[in-house]
Amino acid sequence: MSLLATRFTFIASLTAGIAIPLSALAAQPLDDLARDVDRAESIRAVKQLQRTYAQYSQYGLWKEMADLFASNGRYVFDDTSATGPAAIATYLTEHEGYGHQGLHSGEVHTQLIGAPVVTLDEGGESAKGRWYGLFLLSDSDGNASIQGGIFENEYVREAGRWKIGVLHFHPQYAGSYETGWDNWQGKDLGFVPFHFTPDGSGIPIPAPTGTAPTTNATLEQLEERIAVMNDESLVRNLQAAYGYYVNRRMWDDVSDLFAADGVYEVSGIGVYQGPAGAGRGHQQRMGPAGLTDGVLNDRLQFDTTVSFAPGRREAHVRGIEFGMLGDSKKGESFWEVSVYDNRFVKEDGLWKVREMRVFPLFKADYHEGWGKSRLPQQAMVGEFTPDVPAPASDAARQNQLLPAFVSHHPVTGKPIAAPEGMQMVATQSLTEPKASPKAASRTGDTATRISEARRKLAMATAYDGAENVSSTYGMYADDFQWPGLAAIFGKTGTKQIPFAGYYTGADRIAHALNLEYGDPPTSRAGIAFHWRIQPVIVVAPDGRSARLRTYLFHPNTGRGSSTLFGAIYPDDHLILEDGIWRLWNLSLDEPYFTMDDWKGGWSAVKPLAERPPRKPRPVDPTRPKRYLGADLVAKYRPDVPISELGKLQEHFRGGTGEPWEWPQILPMWWGYKNPVSGREPELFLPDCVPCDYSPQMSMVKHGYLLPTTEPVRSED
Repeated sequence: MSLLATRFTFIASLTAGIAIPLSALAAQPLDDLARDVDRAESIRAVKQLQRTYAQYSQYGLWKEMADLFASNGRYVFDDTSATGPAAIATYLTEHEGYGHQGLHSGEVHTQLIGAPVVTLDEGGESAKGRWYGLFLLSDSDGNASIQGGIFENEYVREAGRWKIGVLHFHPQYAGSYETGWDNWQGKDLGFVPFHFTPDGSGIPIPAPTGTAPTTNATLEQLEERIAVMNDESLVRNLQAAYGYYVNRRMWDDVSDLFAADGVYEVSGIGVYQGPAGAGRGHQQRMGPAGLTDGVLNDRLQFDTTVSFAPGRREAHVRGIEFGMLGDSKKGESFWEVSVYDNRFVKEDGLWKVREMRVFPLFKADYHEGWGKSRLPQQAMVGEFTPDVPAPASDAARQNQLLPAFVSHHPVTGKPIAAPEGMQMVATQSLTEPKASPKAASRTGDTATRISEARRKLAMATAYDGAENVSSTYGMYADDFQWPGLAAIFGKTGTKQIPFAGYYTGADRIAHALNLEYGDPPTSRAGIAFHWRIQPVIVVAPDGRSARLRTYLFHPNTGRGSSTLFGAIYPDDHLILEDGIWRLWNLSLDEPYFTMDDWKGGWSAVKPLAERPPRKPRPVDPTRPKRYLGADLVAKYRPDVPISELGKLQEHFRGGTGEPWEWPQILPMWWGYKNPVSGREPELFLPDCVPCDYSPQMSMVKHGYLLPTTEPVRSED
């Protein structure tokens, strides 16, 4: 070896004259990769932290909730605050927990938290997150209430663990169950400032500054950490996809998701075995396949947490299922809240359901509410009899059950113990653990492996970028921020406007929205909240594009009024453009259900033919004319008028054919096939909604890969 090869080679910095050894230059790509992996994991850790907070709240674990805060962390509710874990624990116990740890009989403290926009700071040691929150509450005397609003939180890494720095909840509405909610303090509502800009929401992880610190991680360890993040995305997709099949009572597709030895347990009922048994158990619990007019089976997923067993062949998934159920023809409607505590297994690269365990906390008649109504579960007989009894360890009464969490406390590292009077269940698997195969050694030269690791890391971060932009869309829509909403679309991105069509480009989108809905007000007598939740996000192999399906959970508040409705965004497209995630194509939400008022709920809505004619909207002389439907088309023609979309828009709200509205059941389009079996849905979208009619709207025409509609396999 030459003397030159054995000596350090120096490259002088043009700006600072810094000398860098050749050995350091060789290590730098690995150091950079390690830093980027850590920053991507930080976004996931922050989300897991907030979802864990909600899960602890559901069982009155006030001390455990407080331990999620940093040493000087702050809890802020409106204009009340507490600082430090000890003071926060005291505050939560006294103000939320009726003076005691855990929940007593009849008490409910379910926090539904969703639609996050989480952004990391440049240094990677702090983050901010905006979330929606809706709380179902009840004391032991049967007094039920609801609160809702917006979190604008801060998170910090302290002693190597992510913690809550500031939890700031801005209440927007509240009220007793009997009367429904009202605006907070009965006043008009202002605006909660955003911690992000339109561009910033599409950059969850900003570019770091400075030289990456030297890493102790090996390339193989980094490759595995990236694989964990991508498997988490697939596992979340599987859980969310299951929820959409359940909403439509598509039992064949539900059965397809189960492994051959999979089981389905309904606490207090029993265990159903195998895919066929799982389908039978779902039919027993929720009704026959398909929806007829007036039947509602919406079971929404919130606060889902995920962990993996060593070897990454099994995943533990836990969350809150919020059911809005009923049959308008019978005048029946119900609330149901359960915890799902599931275990998934990876077989031949596909994630499948191995154990699905559902623990109902309560089912309540809508007209009485969860404070006064507790409906018993029905005994199963005949063809719906479970295959085997539920485990004796799961035999506690519903109000005493605490399904096991996916991990120890994320800050203290301690296991969670059930509070007095409650029993931890689902602590043992129903099936034998899968043996993890011996990990195959990774081959290839270092440069090639790092390049491949970066591709897979781009896929992982794409999931979070897509979720951020999706949530941002809803939040800007809440506030009538049309320029901001339009700015989250790509340069030639396109958005559908009801009864009009598709507008392309930020300027045209913003102008059409302004004509349709008017200028942003300075304050509001009411807000229609657009929670875009339960995402199925399919990312292209190069990490530059994605497809997205979300549920629209839509609580509305106004002075003296409260309503809900549910809908779907069947297949939105996103792209990474100039380093920023943008919406490429967004199609109309298709309603599942509506309600006229809180008292009647969704079961009191009459068929369209039986409703009185709608009164014309009163004209406000102080505001510009609003252009709706045909008026908007005439005033400002869309790039693709809705009248050109044929079958795709015949019956949908905002379409051109015969109007179908709840309690009619709308057809439902899908942008992906069954994630396990590949079963193709009846109404299938291989590309975006308007792409058959305007091929230039396909992202493929602009150099992007169209994400697959087929089952996605894990890349080990």
